Amino acid sequence: MRLLALLACLVAAPAWAQASATALFAATLHDFEDKPFAFEQLRGKPLIVNFWARWCGPCRKEIPELTAAHDKYAKKGLVVVGIALDDKIEATKDFAKAYEMRYTGLLAKDGGIALMQASGNPKAVVPFTLLIDRKGNVVGSKLGAMTHAEIEAGARQLLGSR
Repeated sequence: MRLLALLACLVAAPAWAQASATALFAATLHDFEDKPFAFEQLRGKPLIVNFWARWCGPCRKEIPELTAAHDKYAKKGLVVVGIALDDKIEATKDFAKAYEMRYTGLLAKDGGIALMQASGNPKAVVPFTLLIDRKGNVVGSKLGAMTHAEIEAGARQLLGSR
């Protein structure tokens, strides 16, 4: 029962915004080697997409939980993606290594704010997380750090949807 209530909170679109993955799938980001990464190549996969920044305290707290979800569910097809709002590749790469981020790390560089706004976060605050199903639909979003229970519920929801 508690899990259902938690899922309802996570899945319900916030009243102030409608989350959409359209801009995200159209975006070309950069990996930690500064190579272009077309987000479109992730279409068809269940995704947990987390916008974060090195200076964000709540982001730092949720990184180990996102790593744990990646470790637990990657073999089942779930892809966890962290999109850093940063243009300093080496610093972000070092940060990701120090925090043992084993999931897909990308940099939004200069377009991160606009990408978050287009994805349903008009205030462009981090952390911001989207749950995107295999059909490319946003089925949940959260502004603020996600708890272990919310990440687990989201992963199970995404993996259960075909």
